[in-house]
Amino acid sequence: MAITSCLTNTFKEELLQGHHSFNTSGDTPAGSAFKIALYNSSADLDTTTTAYTTTEELATATGYTRPGAALTNTGVAKSTTTSYTDFSDVSWTSASFTARGCMIYNSSTISGLTTDASVAIIDFGGDKTVSSGTFTIQFPTNDSSDAIIRITS
Repeated sequence: MAITSCLTNTFKEELLQGHHSFNTSGDTPAGSAFKIALYNSSADLDTTTTAYTTTEELATATGYTRPGAALTNTGVAKSTTTSYTDFSDVSWTSASFTARGCMIYNSSTISGLTTDASVAIIDFGGDKTVSSGTFTIQFPTNDSSDAIIRITS
């Protein structure tokens, strides 16, 4: 089993079909409801992952609750050749668990959107353990070089 960092194939297709919205301004259409779920090293997540799954997701216990945590989008912007978006950092407190990676997914109920549609898979590069503490995922700066979701020409 392996976790491969990527934007999933279904996300890219559904994005072009207009099913994902990163709009944070309150205009129509409103932004989608993005979440993040944590997985152990036995998970098999890659570009072919289509939707959120509880298979190999961390169990609800010791600071983690399925189906993961809500994400806050930090906005959409562009440079000369890149459009991008990112999320605010997310934390689990009073936590004791080991995670190998995560999945960002869209929990919105939008016509034509895969239920709990996968967006991105992130491999942490090794098991990350917290013991009676705070587990934080720090997202990169929301800019054209670093944002977690970037579309370039």
